[in-house]
Amino acid sequence: MTLPQLPLPWLMTAAVVLGVGAQWLAWRLRLPAIVLLLGIGIIVGPVLGLLNPDQLLGEALFPIASLAVAIILFEGALTLRFEEIHGLRGPIWNLVSIGALLNLVLIAAAAHLFLKAPVPMALLIGAICSVTGPTVVGPMLRAIRPRPSVDKVLRWEGIIIDPIGAVLAVMALELALSGYGDNIWWQLGRLMLVGSAFGFAFAFAMGICLRRHWIPWYLRSAVILAAVLLAFTCSNEIAHESGLLTVTIMGVVLANLRDVDLEDVLHVKETLTVMLVSLLFILLAARLDVSSFERLGWGLPLFLLVVLFVARSIAVWLSTLGSKLDWKERTLIAWMGPRGIVAAAVGSLFALRLEREQVPGGELLVPAVFSVIIASVLLQSFTARRLALRLGLAEAIPKGVLLVGSSHFACAFGLALKARGFRVLMADSHWESLRKARMQGLDTYFGRIVSEHADKHLDTSGVAKLFALASRPNQNALACLHFKSELGTDGVLALRTDEDKGHSKGTLAGNLRSPWLFRKDVSHASLEALIDQGGRIRGHKIKDNFGLKEFRIRFPDALGLVAISPRQQLLPFTHQGAPALKPGWELLALHPKPADAESAPEIEAPTHFDPGKELVGDELLLPREQADEGAPG
Repeated sequence: MTLPQLPLPWLMTAAVVLGVGAQWLAWRLRLPAIVLLLGIGIIVGPVLGLLNPDQLLGEALFPIASLAVAIILFEGALTLRFEEIHGLRGPIWNLVSIGALLNLVLIAAAAHLFLKAPVPMALLIGAICSVTGPTVVGPMLRAIRPRPSVDKVLRWEGIIIDPIGAVLAVMALELALSGYGDNIWWQLGRLMLVGSAFGFAFAFAMGICLRRHWIPWYLRSAVILAAVLLAFTCSNEIAHESGLLTVTIMGVVLANLRDVDLEDVLHVKETLTVMLVSLLFILLAARLDVSSFERLGWGLPLFLLVVLFVARSIAVWLSTLGSKLDWKERTLIAWMGPRGIVAAAVGSLFALRLEREQVPGGELLVPAVFSVIIASVLLQSFTARRLALRLGLAEAIPKGVLLVGSSHFACAFGLALKARGFRVLMADSHWESLRKARMQGLDTYFGRIVSEHADKHLDTSGVAKLFALASRPNQNALACLHFKSELGTDGVLALRTDEDKGHSKGTLAGNLRSPWLFRKDVSHASLEALIDQGGRIRGHKIKDNFGLKEFRIRFPDALGLVAISPRQQLLPFTHQGAPALKPGWELLALHPKPADAESAPEIEAPTHFDPGKELVGDELLLPREQADEGAPG
């Protein structure tokens, strides 16, 4: 089925809109975006015939794809900091070194045996298919929320393996193009030398410009992007395909230069990368020739069997020997090895070069790589969470709660949630009040929640909600903004402060605000006053004859905090209203003064409390001594 071709502006606009739409839908469905991008590309390309990249871009397709891959690899390398890798466990290093080589060799052997690929082409297939990548692993981990050890190993393997896989692929491509002649070692040495020299030179030059502030702030991202493209092009002109190595080294070196802050540049690059990934992958998928998969023949199922089950399992189990990972964690890590954007982009880019050079076996590269991508992403996207749940490495419903601030109310709230089975982590930079929270049995983190130290050491796996309860609105806003992309807009909520209730000069802009917790008239100061005057947090079971209406009639002065479903879902009260309560749910409320024990519905009392807290039925009351509420600057 082939439909009439749309005009060029419409085709490019549609590709961008569909790509970004696929990214958003994938975020909503908690799926890797590559699944939807692949489907869109195949539908608008080989199925409907609406998009023909070769006809649309002609000779420009190769350079456009090359530059896009260069930017994607540079952005990935820019996230790799040695100080973060230094303290990582041995299994991560083993996976990106021993594991990568084992994957390459085993996949190459399978491609040679089952796909009848020549040895140089088999090595190229093995090098490209050994790359996983954070753009695919990240969404899976957010959906699965596995044990921290598993999350850490998989996430960092995906980050580090990208540049390593790119270098291996470039070397394998040079081998495929040059054959086994005496010239091959000269070509590989030249490629490594030129790529390294240009990468270090451009990185140090940009570092000097940034340190000495020769570049105005608003031009930093544009200048660095121009430098990346210039370095890539110059390097390729001297040594073919050395540009990918150049931009990878440039990104790693820039990321590790001292006194060079690239956070703002990284944010811009991430946005650009999302756009490029969306557009590039649709164009590459639209270029697929469905009939080319038939060339792989009967050996394709056996090849995929080796890639998905044999090679990955052997690489992971040998790389994790002697580590602290148990067999369940190693099993889940071995199962999760999806290939993604980098494999697709590099494979398609190199295929264009192989077609031009008419290299034997070059026609096998794209169908082999895309077969691995499709099989790994689809299979593991729909089975990894089930496997994690069956192995007991993930929670069916995340029960983690992150509290920002350690006031008396925050401590009481955290203890009430902990008593009901939630994992509570409290973060603050005021040591004295945080110390009291720790003495009462709460897990704590001392430091700014938005600091680099927190990014590296704060374990937020399994966290489903963030409640910003600090006394300063700026602190709450930063925490919510920092975690909004990870937890979603409905997963971060802030407590209103007295500054938020003031005039517009002291009120945060609308795009910085998160939903207010509890009622509009409730603030940090009013909650502290209630706790200091003897207020208690109590639980109330919702029944057929006792709902929210009856609760408000019976306890008109009580403040609803959160509702807890029988499945341990946590739904907070906000300024927009109360959650819909059903029989069997529990309502946590703050009562301004102790009520008679007989008037409270009977529920099971917490089983753990420390001296210094008064326990009355199901009520938790903190000591009344005042604690200084400090907030980090």
